[in-house]
Amino acid sequence: MKTHALIAAFEHPGALLDAAVRVREAGYTHYDCHSPFPIHGMDDAMGLKRSPVGFIAGGMAALGATIGFSLQTWVTTSAYPLVISGKPMFSWQAYIIITFALFVLFGAFGAVFGMFGLNRLPRLHHPIFHSELLAKASDDGFLISIEASDARFNEEETRAFLASIGGTHIELVRGE
Repeated sequence: MKTHALIAAFEHPGALLDAAVRVREAGYTHYDCHSPFPIHGMDDAMGLKRSPVGFIAGGMAALGATIGFSLQTWVTTSAYPLVISGKPMFSWQAYIIITFALFVLFGAFGAVFGMFGLNRLPRLHHPIFHSELLAKASDDGFLISIEASDARFNEEETRAFLASIGGTHIELVRGE
């Protein structure tokens, strides 16, 4: 089995935040931080960009509203033009409810499927799941994993680096 990553534990959220900054400054790019709860400032510490999920959801919401409004306009003015109680064929006020419903529906689908796509989910297997240390990330562990696919990864040097920034219980993760 080939080496997949090195994972190290840190004492508290502040130590993990500081370690994330040091890992980024050292030039590592394929690493991740694991904690039982979100840590304010972690995105900045890791150098992550703003997520495009909002733009995907907004675009899908606008598409849904456009489809809803256009479909109702076409149906009432071209496909089935009926004069009901003397109202005009194009009575846009009646279209608002369906337009809004499709706005919300498409926006929600855009957010969910955009998040799944950007996170490459569902991923049913990942070698890091074999780590004994990773089980603590859902309870009381604050961890950093540096993947072997990183250009700067060298098992001995990376292990020494993680120890130098305060990492304890450094574990080698092997897997396919």
